[in-house]
Amino acid sequence: MLKKIGLMIMMVTLSACTSIETMEQQTSISKQASWALLPIINNSDTPQAGLRTEAMVQTLLLNRGVKQLMLYPATMNNDTLFEPSERKTFEQARDWAKAQGVRYAITGSVEEWQYKVGVDGEPAVGLVLHIIDLNNNTIVWSAIGAKSGLSRASLSGTAQNLLQSLLEDLTLE
Repeated sequence: MLKKIGLMIMMVTLSACTSIETMEQQTSISKQASWALLPIINNSDTPQAGLRTEAMVQTLLLNRGVKQLMLYPATMNNDTLFEPSERKTFEQARDWAKAQGVRYAITGSVEEWQYKVGVDGEPAVGLVLHIIDLNNNTIVWSAIGAKSGLSRASLSGTAQNLLQSLLEDLTLE
């Protein structure tokens, strides 16, 4: 009996560490169409958190069956602390993807990427993802989420778990 109560308390505690909100998908999104990974803007204080997130999104999309995934040119990335020109970079990358004839683009932002200050130093990640139909510049899917891990969890592992949770609500046909 005590084990069951302890297990229930642990499940409630762990479930409280994640918050996810997904836009209801109004249209079918084809995994057979051409896709582009656009810059994921880094709004956190951690350098290159956007690049780290891009690498994880790329792998997760490929694992979900997206076969035609193009990456924007590396020369368009300005993930630095000193020159916040993300909006211009995003627009250049979107224009590049359109010129390549890409149908869907995935982009987003990193809102938090850190270890919390304190004795335990739990990892904390906050992410936003958008899929844009480049034929008409509309957002066809969007998700936002935040997750904190346990004190011994890694930051990248926490981010990967959050991304998997966000993308599992994406219906690909």
